Formats: sequence, structure tokens, C-alpha cells
Amino acid sequence: MSQPAPMITKDGRFAYESAGDPGAIPLIFLHGIGGAARAWRHQLATFDDRFHAIAWDMPGYGGSVPLASVSIAALADAFQQFIEQLGVTKPVLVGHSIGGMIVQKWLVQFPQLARAVVLAQTSPAFGKTDGDWQKSFIAARLGPLDRGETMKSLAPSLVKELVGDDPDPEGLELARECMASVPEASYRTMMLALIGFDQRGSLKDISVPTLLLSGSKDNNAPAPMMAKTATYIPSADYVELAGVGHLANLERPEAFDAALSRFLEAVVAKTQVTAQ
Repeated sequence: MSQPAPMITKDGRFAYESAGDPGAIPLIFLHGIGGAARAWRHQLATFDDRFHAIAWDMPGYGGSVPLASVSIAALADAFQQFIEQLGVTKPVLVGHSIGGMIVQKWLVQFPQLARAVVLAQTSPAFGKTDGDWQKSFIAARLGPLDRGETMKSLAPSLVKELVGDDPDPEGLELARECMASVPEASYRTMMLALIGFDQRGSLKDISVPTLLLSGSKDNNAPAPMMAKTATYIPSADYVELAGVGHLANLERPEAFDAALSRFLEAVVAKTQVTAQ
């Protein structure tokens, strides 16, 4: 999985990694709660010959400044500020897990600003704030920290629970490194930000080309749920990667990149036809 090092930038409030021609179509990757910009390095290297590939560190991650108050709405606002800071137009957005939730929330405010979106292993809702499932989910993830564990000590077991069959060894190691480096405060606030998230009513309003990408062994964003979600989005494509857990771009980078590449080729071809 070794690839050329991307450009690492700290610009104002946000840190990010990038590769490719700044004049090319922007392709922006948003990581999940246990991730980081560097979790996308394989994708930056894969797509830097065709796109201006960019991976941000969410607020509170890497070199990005934490938010004073964290919610999916606040993260979507921060993401728009990041886009404006970059000065890019009509990006393709690839949001994984909570990154996909941020994209969904962002689309409500800016429905036409994206060229296309990829919702990777994410959900349109986390459910009621007082639901038993939600309470048990949060307790299972924050309980060990309350009992004195650290993100570094928990990283191996957390990542093991997330992956599917035969994950790429280098991708697995990078996943553990990313998880171990997440500040505990950021992990806690991001987990709590999930509670009450619900964009199911907005799915029908997504009007840009959309790919929903799932893993058959993903227990956090189960494939049947994602397949059903795709039916509510006009003209959405759905791809399921067999044997893959919740970290597809790290577990099976070639399969993830191939699925993304097929979608991007169709999006670019449609854009070229429209422009003629």
C-alpha cells in the first residue's frame, strides 16, 4: 500500500492532505470518528492523476482546531468553511461514516454545490436521543474510557471489531494508528454528536449523482440498511463490497478505489456531455 507522500497543509483552522493538480476537479474525502486525513492516502495516490484529491482532518483531529460545540450541523458548517477556504467549486465529496453524515447535512444547506457525492458506510439516522440501542452503543464505546483506558490502548480492539474478512495488513495498521491518535475529547464529542441525527426526510431531495457504498460485513452501517437508503435517493447507485467491514478504503483499498473510479468516470463523462 506504499504510495508517494501527499502534501500536508495546516491552513488557518483546518489541516488537510492533498495530491494532484489544483486545477483539476476537486475530490474531497471526509473520514470517520476513528480516522484522520491520512487514512485516505491510498485514495489520494490513486486519484491524483485525474483529480485534485483532498482529505481534511475534521475539527479536533490532526492539526484542525476543535469546535467550541460539536454537532453534525456544526461540523457541516465547518466543512463549508473549509471548502470556501480552499476556494474550490463543484467538488465530488466522499464521506465515510460520520463523514457521510456531515455530507448529508451539508447537502440540505447547499444542495447544488457538489458535483456528486459518495456516502460510504454511513447512515441517514442514528435514532432517538433516549433510545435503548443508542444508549448501549454510546456506553459500549465510551465506557472503557470512563474506566481508565486510553485511545492508544483501545485502538487494536476497536479496529478489530470494525473490519471484515482478510483486511489488508498495511491498511489495518494505518487504521490502528489513526484510531490511537484520536484525541479522547474529540472521540467523546463526536460519539455524542451522533445522538439524534436523522436526515431520512431529506434523502428524497438529494439531486446530485450519488453512490452508496457498503460492506457486507459492516455491523455499524449494515449493508441492508444502506441498500434500502439508496432506494430513497433519486437515481442513486448502490455498491456492496463482499466480505468488507466498516473500513472499506483501508481493508480493501483496491476494491474501494475500483468502485469509486467507476462512479467517478460516469460522473465526469456526464459532466462533459452536459458542457458540450
